Amino acid sequence: MRLQLDAVASENLSGTVFFEIGNTTWGESESGGALGADKQIVEVRRAYIDWMVPNTELKVRMGLQGMSIPSFTMKKSQVFEDDVAGITLSYQFTDNVGVTAFWARPYNDNYGGWKDNNGSHNQNFMDNVDAFGLTVPLTFDGIKVTPWGMIVAIGPNAFRGNGDHTTDAFVNYENLGTSKAQMLNGLLPAWGVAGSGGQTANNLELKEYATAWWAGLTADITYFDPFRIAFDFMGGGVQWDDSRLNRAGWMAALLVEYKMDWGIPGILGWYASGDNSNLGDGSERLPYLSLGNGDNQFSNFAFDGHPYIAREGVLGPSMAGTWGVGLRVRDMSFIEDLKHTFRVNLIGGTNDHGIFRQLAKGAATVAGYPVNNSDDYGFKGLYLTDQDTALEISLHNEYKMYENFTIMLDASYLALWLEDTKYEGIRRQMMGATTSGETRDAWNVNVSFVYSF
Repeated sequence: MRLQLDAVASENLSGTVFFEIGNTTWGESESGGALGADKQIVEVRRAYIDWMVPNTELKVRMGLQGMSIPSFTMKKSQVFEDDVAGITLSYQFTDNVGVTAFWARPYNDNYGGWKDNNGSHNQNFMDNVDAFGLTVPLTFDGIKVTPWGMIVAIGPNAFRGNGDHTTDAFVNYENLGTSKAQMLNGLLPAWGVAGSGGQTANNLELKEYATAWWAGLTADITYFDPFRIAFDFMGGGVQWDDSRLNRAGWMAALLVEYKMDWGIPGILGWYASGDNSNLGDGSERLPYLSLGNGDNQFSNFAFDGHPYIAREGVLGPSMAGTWGVGLRVRDMSFIEDLKHTFRVNLIGGTNDHGIFRQLAKGAATVAGYPVNNSDDYGFKGLYLTDQDTALEISLHNEYKMYENFTIMLDASYLALWLEDTKYEGIRRQMMGATTSGETRDAWNVNVSFVYSF
């Protein structure tokens, strides 16, 4: 359940607090669903104030808020979209030109410090993560274009455990909030591997700030109505103190739709750069800061596109290292108050299949254990290579029973074809395969009852 309260003093000043009750499994004590149903599960998701600088058009938002990089194709950013503490400034120069700048602080003051022969090293030292971003929305007749950019400074102690400063560079992520693993997934090479010798991120000594950057362009063209064309292009990279952890890549996406009386059919596609088989030069996949919020409208099952049920993202939250082509027919309606969205996506990987051989040769370990990626180092979900394929078929139905009450029924199926490899010991550790190496398809059917007011 989500409840947002707005205290509006005037058009120039308001405050917002957004409460949320997390997922509650009936009968489960930990989530508050057991007998008695008494659990501290009410969370503050957002809390911010909006105000305008007097005698100007400058809008300011300060506090815990939702921030995102714009995307006209997928709607969900593949770089940054989450709730975070920060400040957003927005200014509209003309009817056609605006600008939005933001500063976000995902992490700070979480490092406990350590002791060595030279004395104590202060806690909270070089443990901040700060993001600075800029978007420039341009709006003209029948076209919207938004160039954007973001740069992030990542302290070497931001995720470090409270032990020896020469190791454990990323073990403290477990204590860093509900999006704790997002940066671990998005900013490191797959499996956290640093080079062909088997070292991993946690075995390295990081002393300097890492720098991450992204830039891109998104556009929405409705000039040729009833045709709609949207595209995205983005690239980015992260440079660590140890270059073997570096990650840099790019992604492009395209959507073409045609609006009809009964629905909006469209074709879509994307391509994202993938890893080569050289473990010594980092990762060639597009990095991301956090993808904790938002719904990917290209896919509601293979990727995380379902608005309510957290049963999606079978392949993972990020589209980095994949390609895909698809057919989508959205907002189909033949009966009043009942609409449907149908999707078919053919998905493949762009990562070199030879990486499994290199991983096995290096016998890499994560936190002292054989490679299994149980901590989602460098990716989350299924790591698709250039010899793997998946087919997603899904149907989303919405029935508006009353003005404020909607019933949703979803049915999704994901067929997997994973290429055999003699290094199956590594492949088996990823989602999508059993301990015996058997590949299984994924499916899900669910019903949601949504009351909004």
